[in-house]
Amino acid sequence: MQRLGFIHDMLDVKVLILFVASRSNYPMTTQELYELCYQDECLSYFDICTAIPEMVKTGHLRELEDGRYEITEKGKVDGDLTADSIAFTVRQKAENAVEKFNRQLKRSSFVKTQILPRDSGDFSVVMSLDDEVGNLMTLELVAPDQRQAVRLGRMFEKKAEDLYNLTMNELLTAEETLGD
Repeated sequence: MQRLGFIHDMLDVKVLILFVASRSNYPMTTQELYELCYQDECLSYFDICTAIPEMVKTGHLRELEDGRYEITEKGKVDGDLTADSIAFTVRQKAENAVEKFNRQLKRSSFVKTQILPRDSGDFSVVMSLDDEVGNLMTLELVAPDQRQAVRLGRMFEKKAEDLYNLTMNELLTAEETLGD
């Protein structure tokens, strides 16, 4: 029976990994590489786990100390040469997945939360929102228990920009209505 899809052999797996890795702005774990490459039903996690060490050995990928992988210059050159061999739909899906991955990691580097226990038994939740230039906002709230502190931190991570915009709008609108 003929295999459908783009992935037919290990070379196809490696070409797809090079394509994904060359478009990622950040090093990736094996799991992240698999998730970004899984745009074809014929790809398995085992394929990715087999290909990555081989690609490190050939100098196409570099393993970092934290177990993540990044593409090398050799990998970029070879990836550019072979990218046209990837089926258009697979290439488009992989490119969209990598763009989403890059956006999520960039955003997570700008939104930070820290939960600190206090002597009184409650918890301090320190939340910050940065941009490329520096800190935009730091907010510290006290939560009566750890469960609520974790919830505050999670919600801030989801809504940091909304909270910043709401605060700016509220403060600037209040200034206009109160006068200088």
